[in-house]
Amino acid sequence: MRRLLAWARLLLVAWLLPWPLLSAAHEMSMAEMQVREVVRGEFTWRWSATNDKRPDTASLVPQWPEGCAEGDGVVRCGPGGLAGTVSIDGVGKSYSAVLMKVLWLDGESSVYTFTQGQATATLYGAATDKRDRGAIAKAYTLLGVEHILGGYDHLLFVLALLFLVGFQRKLLWTITAFTAAHSLTLASAALGLVTLRSPPVEATIALSIVLVAYEALSPRETLARRWPAALAFLFGLVHGLGFAGALEDIGLPQNYLPTALLTFNLGVELGQLLVIGVAWVAWRLLRDWPPFVRARTPVLYGIGSLAAFWTWSRVVAILA
Repeated sequence: MRRLLAWARLLLVAWLLPWPLLSAAHEMSMAEMQVREVVRGEFTWRWSATNDKRPDTASLVPQWPEGCAEGDGVVRCGPGGLAGTVSIDGVGKSYSAVLMKVLWLDGESSVYTFTQGQATATLYGAATDKRDRGAIAKAYTLLGVEHILGGYDHLLFVLALLFLVGFQRKLLWTITAFTAAHSLTLASAALGLVTLRSPPVEATIALSIVLVAYEALSPRETLARRWPAALAFLFGLVHGLGFAGALEDIGLPQNYLPTALLTFNLGVELGQLLVIGVAWVAWRLLRDWPPFVRARTPVLYGIGSLAAFWTWSRVVAILA
């Protein structure tokens, strides 16, 4: 039993150690396709540039509905139009999601999101969006989970909060405050009620990690230690703007705006709870192991140093 516990400790440490060494924050990888109906039943399509760069989409292959033939960037579907199942082979590999915008001949448009978990969509030959609400919910929940698990700056903030508060009752109120705050600003920004440029938001997110890591290292009984929920709420407002930036890149289906917004936020929370759960298991297994106890200070210095690097690099990017 002791040998099994020792192996479990080693595996957990091996999994946790690379986290502070990550040199850059994650950005949601999104490819965008534009499909335009030029005459009835005939469509042109192309990959759209993002951030002034043409995406490397060689690994993404669209599969059109049965009865449609593609050649030289033109899809010919005949009288039935673009109706049936569309899929994207390769989604989830080089790109975490694909956004397909269909511009119909009558001037209307439709938006479809493809992920590894939902690589198909059903089109009905017109702008009428008959997609099942459950499919929208599933797609945006998965995107929310992926964003938080790949968003190293958000994860490091949550880990710094864990170091500050520990696994005690205060943690419940602290995480609840963080959730309430970023849910508020995520919804406000997604609905257009709050608008801020992304670079200052990203720089402030990095700075929030530095400050929480500093408070966790401080031996004094600071305000942050006494009222960690207030600190989490304040910085959660900024992190919510970061989540909103990712959601803006992905796009929101206007017909199902509340569903997409709610389930994306739900996915973020599920990913966050997963990280906290893994951290709790690690703490339960390793809390009496001296190397694990001694690692607290160097890990916090690593988190703070990495976040400080992000802060300076993002400030320089703003000024450049």
